[in-house]
Amino acid sequence: MSFTNALSVWFSALVCFCSGVVFSQDTTRYLIIHSDDAGMSHSVNVATQSGLESGIVTSASIIVPCPWFKEFANFAKANPQYDYGVHLTLNSEWDNYRWGPVASRDRVPSLVDPTGCLWDNVGQVAANAKADEVKIELKAQIDRALQFGVPLSHLDTHMGAVLCRPDIVDVYVDLAVEYNLPILFFSRLPPEIGREYTALTSQFQKSIAKLSEKKLPLLDSLLQFYGGNNAEKRKQLYLDEIAKIGPGVTQLIIHCGQDNEELRAITDSAKRRDQDRDLFTDPAMKEFLKTQKIQLLTWKQFHEWSKRRIE
Repeated sequence: MSFTNALSVWFSALVCFCSGVVFSQDTTRYLIIHSDDAGMSHSVNVATQSGLESGIVTSASIIVPCPWFKEFANFAKANPQYDYGVHLTLNSEWDNYRWGPVASRDRVPSLVDPTGCLWDNVGQVAANAKADEVKIELKAQIDRALQFGVPLSHLDTHMGAVLCRPDIVDVYVDLAVEYNLPILFFSRLPPEIGREYTALTSQFQKSIAKLSEKKLPLLDSLLQFYGGNNAEKRKQLYLDEIAKIGPGVTQLIIHCGQDNEELRAITDSAKRRDQDRDLFTDPAMKEFLKTQKIQLLTWKQFHEWSKRRIE
């Protein structure tokens, strides 16, 4: 199998059409460069901060249940000029570094495994979680971020867990409406996504109607390349795929980290997280984006533009 085929590509190179509300007549290529998993560890926090400070990473989302949440929340509160979301989390996937819910366990018993941690994987979430308890926990995560002074711009999903069942998709969309925050969502369901996240199919049009009524923006496309460890090949893949993005708003998900003892003890992805940090803090990447005439965008800007276009 080729390097490219071996990559785990989530929502890869998908092109959907915007609802006609935002950028419908605009041929500009807008790109949100978004770093996942802030709050996961000190090494991830430092690397994510570097990405934001570089002016290349335009957005980040925080895993609120993680032990290093407070450190990143303090950074976010002190730096409201950057763009922050809640990485809504229903599972805890690492072998030796795990976390429990933000809500008390007696309020969300269906969300925890026998050790008291969130379920290991999305399949276990789908098999065990009760939707009313999912709502309690996800609201607790959002509220905790707000209580710590994080200036929130959006919500998204850790490992796609909120897309695992139709009733949980409803919770995800209803939270966007309740908090008036955009979520990672599209205006039209591509076949590839429908096959991977079958729970979206029955809920999609209803979800779009709710989000559109609230004037919440929808992405045109999303890219993520998580696999591989060869730095040069991964860099070239990023450059090639960024060069191919079309008009409208694309989000590129990356994972910033420092390849050190702490992160290696947590995950086998430390090396590629460090590669993402290196690539997306490099001034050469900023110059590449300029030559491609790509306009960097935050979720805050996307939301504001959406409201103005509708009005």
